[in-house]
Amino acid sequence: MEAFICTTCGTQYAPADRPPPACRICADSRQYVPAGGQHWTTLGELRHSHQNYYRRLAPGLYAIATQPKAGIGQRALLLRTPGGNVLWDCISVLDDATRDIIDAFGGLAAIAISHPHYYTTMVEWAHAFDCPVWLHEDDRAWVMRPDPLLRFWSGDTTPLEDIPGKPSLVRLGGHFEGGTVLHWPDGADGRGALLSGDILQVTPGRSHVSFMWSYPNYLPLPASTVRRMEARLRPFGFDAVYGAFWDAEITEGGRTAVDASFRRYLSLLERGTLE
Repeated sequence: MEAFICTTCGTQYAPADRPPPACRICADSRQYVPAGGQHWTTLGELRHSHQNYYRRLAPGLYAIATQPKAGIGQRALLLRTPGGNVLWDCISVLDDATRDIIDAFGGLAAIAISHPHYYTTMVEWAHAFDCPVWLHEDDRAWVMRPDPLLRFWSGDTTPLEDIPGKPSLVRLGGHFEGGTVLHWPDGADGRGALLSGDILQVTPGRSHVSFMWSYPNYLPLPASTVRRMEARLRPFGFDAVYGAFWDAEITEGGRTAVDASFRRYLSLLERGTLE
């Protein structure tokens, strides 16, 4: 049996004799099924056709992505701490080179994922590095490959257990009910960093973030939801924001940029003008 992977979103399903009739992730209105129809691949096939590449973003923070593009095209972030490394978000391709590089860094103590579009091959990663995957309970229904290493948490915030430096997960909601960011108080040279996935999507000018219910289908979030996101994030200080894609980062003034982004989004929705 094969664990089939959707080529559009990169989600891996539980092993089966044949692919599912459709990808539940892509059939949801936040994602899409391509005009050419549903297609499937496997991790073995991806290892032959794709490879991962890497970039150091900041002290203790590395990005891992895949070329050519696989699935949605997001990157994973490797957060290094003295007490153990954390993989933030996940990508479909896990190859021998990636395993060797992460093992040389000391392996992984935990994986944490912002939302279901980036679940991808999380079970493969968890087995390879013998570590738990932290997911928010509100998104449990979107897990397509259950496994004992998946650890579900609830509420609006939780620390990553046994990881010094107090990185914590914060549920903002928005894009998904369990949409999560990672707050790293020791990041950005001690000024604090936020690993945001696309729960907070860094805009191309790197001066703001934005918020969407569906990015490919251009469906916004209501003002009431964005206000709840703002309130949940308010207690956390940070100076840098690292998003889901290459160059999607605000390296200085991140807290100010995020606050301004909340104001301008709400201003446009509620008053019809940009602040």
